[in-house]
Amino acid sequence: MFLKRFNNLTVNEKKAFKLYTAHVVLEGIVDGALLLNEFILVKSLFGTNYQISYLFQFSIVILLFSVVTGELLKRTKRKRRLLRRVGIITRLPLVAFAFFPSSTQAVHGNTIYVTLFLAIFFFYYLYKPVILPTVNLLLRFNYTPARFGKLYSYSTQVNKVAVMVSTFAFGLMLDNNHYAFNYVFPILSVVGIISIYLLTLIHYVPPELPEYKVTFWQSVRKSVTDMFAIIKRNKPFRDFEISFMTYGMGWMGTVAIIIIFMDKYLGLNYTSIAFYKNSYHIVSIFLFPFFGRLIGRIDPRKFGIIAFVFFIGYLFFMIFAKYWGLHWVIKGVDVYASVFISFFFYGLFTASMTLLWSVGSSYFCKNEDAAGYQGIHLSMVGFRALFAPIVGVALYEWLGYTGAFAIGIGLICIAALIMFYSYKTKSLNIKFS
Repeated sequence: MFLKRFNNLTVNEKKAFKLYTAHVVLEGIVDGALLLNEFILVKSLFGTNYQISYLFQFSIVILLFSVVTGELLKRTKRKRRLLRRVGIITRLPLVAFAFFPSSTQAVHGNTIYVTLFLAIFFFYYLYKPVILPTVNLLLRFNYTPARFGKLYSYSTQVNKVAVMVSTFAFGLMLDNNHYAFNYVFPILSVVGIISIYLLTLIHYVPPELPEYKVTFWQSVRKSVTDMFAIIKRNKPFRDFEISFMTYGMGWMGTVAIIIIFMDKYLGLNYTSIAFYKNSYHIVSIFLFPFFGRLIGRIDPRKFGIIAFVFFIGYLFFMIFAKYWGLHWVIKGVDVYASVFISFFFYGLFTASMTLLWSVGSSYFCKNEDAAGYQGIHLSMVGFRALFAPIVGVALYEWLGYTGAFAIGIGLICIAALIMFYSYKTKSLNIKFS
């Protein structure tokens, strides 16, 4: 259906688009179910506030290994084999959930299952520093710059449909049986492995590998040095990363608090949570093509300001639900007016930020340097995950919901100002039309 709109695609572009889209559909099925992970931890396994932050932290802090895995990818000629091994090693442990107990009595007060839950997903998220930079490399290799954003946005749009269906179906299962994850996660293990396999079928011709005169770890040390050199030399990119660092602290610092707020303050069930998560996916699905075209026409820093404004709206209306309690119960779903508006803004934010986060760094460099720049970007994301989620929970326990959300909004405002200053004072060597 999508390819009819791109009759002038090259053979490689068509094949890459089909395979990548199939990959993100399967990833969407997995990711949609995992969107409820934090709520499974708190509702079904009785995890604590800090354990919620740990789970989110694990999904991000692993990106700190991007420098190491980046060097590994450079030195690995047989990338397909590497990706397939990573897919098996990181996703096979999900089968262990088949052996978890299926009753509150067996789980409540037994911390071993929470510990195993956290350990399995820490292992699962190890795929990120290998797969994410490789996706950027594969797509840049096959897509022309003029069609990159458009093709990527269409694939992402399909991905969000898969996420939405998966989230809603899994939410219904969990409300019917709080331990439905015992059989769902093992199935997702197989789906995830197949997903990575499809990614390895995308056409890629690796360059001839040079004879390395230094050891692997010497190269890693050089990569770190080069990373700081790029940040020092490329001032627009440095501003971009400083702004993202500030925004990231606001985002990561409020993620766990939003989960606590929706569970403990609003008392939402799994179906209600799935409803809100699907509502923002519906918004993002319709807007991905628009933002996919827009990101190729304006400066990525200007694009970032737009995304930050959407996130401010998300946080503001989320906490406003504490003061504006208007809501309805529709077939077991608690529909809070303010939370619904909040997730509408989150849909706008998701449609824009997914593109900026995934490919924004590539606008600051040459095509052949895209994977390296994205590796720097991912490493910085991992660095702030070391402390931001835990600090966010600590601020919540000290200042309460309103104080913690106010700090988050303040940080996003500062991030937008940094982007604005950079946009006005430092130009990019790229023409936007």
